[in-house]
Amino acid sequence: MESNLLRIFVLLAFCFFPAFGITRHYKFNVVMRNMSRLCSSKPIVTVNGRFPGPTIYAREDDTVLIKVVNHVKYNLTIHWHGIRQLRSGWADGPAYITQCPIQPGQSYLYNFTITGQRGTLFWHAHILWLRATVHGAIVILPKRGVPYPFPKPNHEAVVVLGEWWKSDTEAVINEALSSGLAPNVSDANTINGHPGPVSNCPSQGGYTLSVAPGKTYMLRLINAALNDELFFKIAGHKMTVVEVDATYVKPFKTDTIVIAPGQTTNVIVTADQSFGKYMVAASPFMDSPIAVDNVTATATLHYTGALGSVPTTLTRAPPQNATSVANNFIDSLRSLNSKKYPAKVPKNVDHSLLFTVGLGINPCPSCIPANGSRVVASINNVTFVMPTTALLQAHFFGIKGVFTTDFPANPPIVFNYTGTVPPASLATTNGTKLYRLPYNATVQLVLQDTGIIAPENHPIHLHGFNFFAVGKGLGNFNPKTDPKNFNLVDPVERNTIGVPSGGWVAIRFRADNPGVWFMHCHLEIHTTWGLKMAFLVDNGKGPNESLLPPPEDLPKC
Repeated sequence: MESNLLRIFVLLAFCFFPAFGITRHYKFNVVMRNMSRLCSSKPIVTVNGRFPGPTIYAREDDTVLIKVVNHVKYNLTIHWHGIRQLRSGWADGPAYITQCPIQPGQSYLYNFTITGQRGTLFWHAHILWLRATVHGAIVILPKRGVPYPFPKPNHEAVVVLGEWWKSDTEAVINEALSSGLAPNVSDANTINGHPGPVSNCPSQGGYTLSVAPGKTYMLRLINAALNDELFFKIAGHKMTVVEVDATYVKPFKTDTIVIAPGQTTNVIVTADQSFGKYMVAASPFMDSPIAVDNVTATATLHYTGALGSVPTTLTRAPPQNATSVANNFIDSLRSLNSKKYPAKVPKNVDHSLLFTVGLGINPCPSCIPANGSRVVASINNVTFVMPTTALLQAHFFGIKGVFTTDFPANPPIVFNYTGTVPPASLATTNGTKLYRLPYNATVQLVLQDTGIIAPENHPIHLHGFNFFAVGKGLGNFNPKTDPKNFNLVDPVERNTIGVPSGGWVAIRFRADNPGVWFMHCHLEIHTTWGLKMAFLVDNGKGPNESLLPPPEDLPKC
């Protein structure tokens, strides 16, 4: 009798109480490994000797513990890009923002719980230019028993897009910083770590995705490149877009994806073409007169049973400056906004901000190649200066003199931001300035590109939050007329958004995550030059709205 009662109680518990997530453990050994690409070899920094690094698998509500052990000569941190990190900012990872780096020979246990998220994200180093090779996928599955809001695919694959330099990337950026000029571009783009055959190395193999006729495949696309926005195509096949940045979207079909560094996109591909081999291509998108790596990475979609000798069906990459192709894709993105997955767009705004993003020129007497000046980048004319004490520690422990909270809400100098006539001075101010927000405040942030030196598309990533992209346009943002056209019903929800070249984008979010949260351009050169800032979000009421204390093994500066 007692055993039957116990069985009934257990069954009732499963029926009426939600299943809690489990704890998943990973170990990342950061080590050097010799790697050959483009018919040459070099040592690179890797996680567990792999490039790209290992994929982290978890479900919504799971807690993830990742022990990172630093065996290389560089200081290191890892950022879990797109993870909300609710009250767990100590695990976010940007160096000198939420933590001091893990020094050589040291380790740190990253500990976070995945709350209210499912889909594809990724992890990468967040110091120096180490993310060139230190990156990998994060696959967040729905809770057990919860279906996708689209037909479940038969199979899935992670597809990481990246870049490869023949030179050491740290040497590349150090040379650029000492000269004051832009760094050399990469030597090839990559698909899952491989460029595919290129003209000066035709024997080089590439990544192959094997598919069975009639089956469906979810490709989890990640742009882990340092500086290249990319088009992605598969010869002869349409792709159905179902998710971006780990948020579901209204499905739509396309033959071309555009994906900026820091962004992820899930697509469904049906193997519905003739038996054979089909080219997969990742090529650059740049609609400004700025040098980029123009080597198209290629891979192969191979139908099982098709002979290796069958010629590959080719595809033509869009022109590098195909703005209309990019806009067609971006403008098609809409939040799913279903009953189960509503788009909770803030309708009222507590803080209305306008941030100009772009380049400038500051004096640099030692920069001989650049005639005594250097290219810098800024937000609202502030070139961010990285502190030597982590900002989150300074905030939590009340350490004075590390930062100020006077980041300007609007540009300090008003000019025709996207015009051909630059302001009288191209110089920027230097500072470690934060913008302070009360807990749960709603924010509208207009990111405005500037034409100083050159207009350019800037993929801006906000740590700690998702946001809704409620509007965008060319030219200068007009606060009186442009908001009338905002989409407050089903705008796409993201963590990384492209500011159009010579234009603007408006985002909205709710500051419901206490801590210090980095916002920066995900073009690594622009971050290095200073196109970054941080929001300080105060605690709310009570422990559930307050930042947790730091873990005991938090690295020291």
